[in-house]
Amino acid sequence: MSLAMSKDQKEAFLAATRVGIVGIAEEGRGPVTVPVWYQYEPGGTVRFVTGKSSKKATVLEHESRASFCVQTETPPYSYVSIEGPAEIGPCDYDAHIKEMAIRYLGEELGKAYLEMTHPGGEMGESVLVTITPKRWWSVDYSNM
Repeated sequence: MSLAMSKDQKEAFLAATRVGIVGIAEEGRGPVTVPVWYQYEPGGTVRFVTGKSSKKATVLEHESRASFCVQTETPPYSYVSIEGPAEIGPCDYDAHIKEMAIRYLGEELGKAYLEMTHPGGEMGESVLVTITPKRWWSVDYSNM
């Protein structure tokens, strides 16, 4: 009996709305490891938005790889973890920030969040980080 998920199961699990944990190595220190909202479609890249001057973005200016993990919070526990090249690029407000805010917070709270994060607002400029999955790990304890 294997606890590992199939490719399709891993991709469907990663595509669900969950909070992800990104890990980025930082020379001479432990990795930067923080929770993020993200987007993923099977066969694609993991994408998340962060502030241009955030710790994540500044570390990624010098590092070219990242790890990313999502999990369930209740039994039977499951997780998917990926690792691969990471890149920083321009962020599209509607396609990235607006879509994620409504996905994670719903219509009403999403709109309140967007008021705070509109371009030029108090949150500052944002960038889009993409991680291309090259290595996958998974466990699904419901397979027991």
